Amino acid sequence: MRNWLGRRVLVIAIALVVIAAGFTAVAGWKWAMVGHEPRAVARDEALRAGEQAIATFNTLDSRRVDEGFDRWLAVSTGTLHQELTQQRGDGVPRLAATSTVTEARVLDAAVTELDEQAGTATVIASVEITVARDGAPPVPKHDRIEARLTRTGSGWKLGGIGQVAVAVP
Repeated sequence: MRNWLGRRVLVIAIALVVIAAGFTAVAGWKWAMVGHEPRAVARDEALRAGEQAIATFNTLDSRRVDEGFDRWLAVSTGTLHQELTQQRGDGVPRLAATSTVTEARVLDAAVTELDEQAGTATVIASVEITVARDGAPPVPKHDRIEARLTRTGSGWKLGGIGQVAVAVP
């Protein structure tokens, strides 16, 4: 009787191990596939481009404003790109006169909207911007930025950018 009970427990234990291994394999496969779905790939690409564009648009050295405009133009598209092109002539001397250096670092970001059909995405980010004026010690400030992106032939580009309003309780 005892031998029969021992065999039965052994068979049940083996069956449970096989079921657990099968479940683990299926769950692992599904988890791995989620990161390779076209929507996930588009989301990740938009997020990376959004983070880069937000940092670029909040970084400027008044001693090298032309280089800053070049970087802004490289990551922008549409109306924003056209406005920057038109404002460059007046903007360069005005920004150079500020004697300010800003450097932005994205602390955290997320895609809040993604329309693959239309090729548009919205990214929000928490950004730390270090501001140094006229040789004074740098002062960090924090902003929440929203970037509206458009997919172009050369990747995701910034079509609009602005601060996110903060509600006061």
